[in-house]
Amino acid sequence: MILPFFYILLIMVCILPLLPGMLGILSASLSYMPPIGLDTLSFNGYISVFEWSGIWHSISLTISSAFISTLISCLITFIILQSTWQLSVWKKIEPLLSPLLAMPHVAFAIGFAFLFSPTGIVARLLNPVGDFNFPVIINDAINVGLILVLIIKEVPFLLLMSISIMQQLNVDQTAKIAASLGYQRHQIWWKCIFPQWLKKIRFPLLAVIAYSVSVVDVSLIIGATNPPTFAVLVWQWFSDPDIQLQPRAGAGAIILLVICFLLIAFHRFLEWGITTYCRHWQISGRMGLRLPGLAFFTAGASIVALSLPVMVLWSVAQRWRFPDLLPSTFTFRFWNSEWGTLLPVITDSVIIAIISATIALAFALLGHEFKIKYKWHIPSLLIAIPMLVPQLSLLFGLQVSALYFSSDSYWFWVIWAHVFFSFPYIFLALDGPWRSFDQRLTQTGLSLGKSPWHCWIKIKLPLLLPAMLYAWAIGISVSLAQYLPTQMLGAGRIMTLTTEAVALSSGFDRRITALYGLWQALLPFIFFSLTIFIGRFYSYRPHLNLTTRKVAGNEPINTKSQHSHS
Repeated sequence: MILPFFYILLIMVCILPLLPGMLGILSASLSYMPPIGLDTLSFNGYISVFEWSGIWHSISLTISSAFISTLISCLITFIILQSTWQLSVWKKIEPLLSPLLAMPHVAFAIGFAFLFSPTGIVARLLNPVGDFNFPVIINDAINVGLILVLIIKEVPFLLLMSISIMQQLNVDQTAKIAASLGYQRHQIWWKCIFPQWLKKIRFPLLAVIAYSVSVVDVSLIIGATNPPTFAVLVWQWFSDPDIQLQPRAGAGAIILLVICFLLIAFHRFLEWGITTYCRHWQISGRMGLRLPGLAFFTAGASIVALSLPVMVLWSVAQRWRFPDLLPSTFTFRFWNSEWGTLLPVITDSVIIAIISATIALAFALLGHEFKIKYKWHIPSLLIAIPMLVPQLSLLFGLQVSALYFSSDSYWFWVIWAHVFFSFPYIFLALDGPWRSFDQRLTQTGLSLGKSPWHCWIKIKLPLLLPAMLYAWAIGISVSLAQYLPTQMLGAGRIMTLTTEAVALSSGFDRRITALYGLWQALLPFIFFSLTIFIGRFYSYRPHLNLTTRKVAGNEPINTKSQHSHS
């Protein structure tokens, strides 16, 4: 009875809050908020939204940036796979995906701004070439900078999600058959592999759409400002000190949710049109683009890599005049003066991340074990809703619900919110390893008289520990990157690296901004490196170096211990 009890607890903590979250935001949008004296249903919130000056421009910015960034990210991901998959260069790309994903969006946005602002590193490098005005892509009116940042950050995510998908597709056999018909490699990939890949990458693309529609922190740093994207505008309405205007914010959150669903529906329509309805291009025998996928990946990875040393330079720059390539004077004065303030922020960020990721990992393990034992589980789509729905559309309802319990327990609510948004990532990261685990190993241990707990500790844990540690690091990275949950449920009283970096990026001293952005980038990388090191060290221990071979039918399982390092 212990496992079902904890599974019910999992549902209460990570699934059921979806209901008050949606009901809370719906009631707020209809001006029904009894705690602040609004007890009459009306559409005044929606009316005030569309009366706002520049609202349609703001909505168009959100739709265009989300659609363009998702479309280009999808195409670049496939182009990289087309150019590198099963080639020797892919073995060099795959290990780089985790470090690229470890860089939080906010930290990268700060580094990107330092690189491509009108006085950034790129402008300094091009200045000797000639006197020209460097194009403004930071806080520009059409969100070029925001689109580029989203593309560069989402491509590694889609590549990582594509690894398991490409392993499911029978690429070798498809390529051989198509080649025998006279197709070249690039034509094979577009005509035969792309339709299959596009259907299977659907879920990660939906997550990318939802994030692109609802992104607030990155938009505050490099997005358009007058007017901002619709998500930023809704966040500004939420932050309005006049609580009587909250129905407008609630209505904006519902409209944001509708925009997200419309873009998801449009994506499904495009997918159906490309793969099912308009199939002439697949059999025409002519179309097949050969594009430099490796060059795309190299360019994106280089920009991410360069953002770190740029932030390091700015954090130790005493004086750095344009167009000098390097600071004229270096100093650690800002490190020394800010360390007393920065250390508590780092400590709070790490504590929240470790606690929330550990709880979310425990829930994910319970969920997978419950699924194996009882052959029943909550649908993965329901678990993934926090990834597929704009955060603003859930958080306001959760914030209102928190008022009915204990409004001043800020640490509790922030940690719970981080668990709520980290759990789907950890659960889905463990789904593949749990599916691939051979349950006959556990059955063999049980047949020898060992308890289920003993079999789990001695057999399953050693084999799946690297995957568990990697999922834990993903949870920590997700927690460290949370901006809106910390701000809304913490009521601005809990400071993390993300909240401080976003606040400092809006016109404060670049040296201080670089300092916070640098630490926000380093912490996830430290945790990813630590978990990889521990996982490899643990796997190489002699008594854990087990090998199994595939068995067929009722053939007994043959396992043997190898007492020499590989």
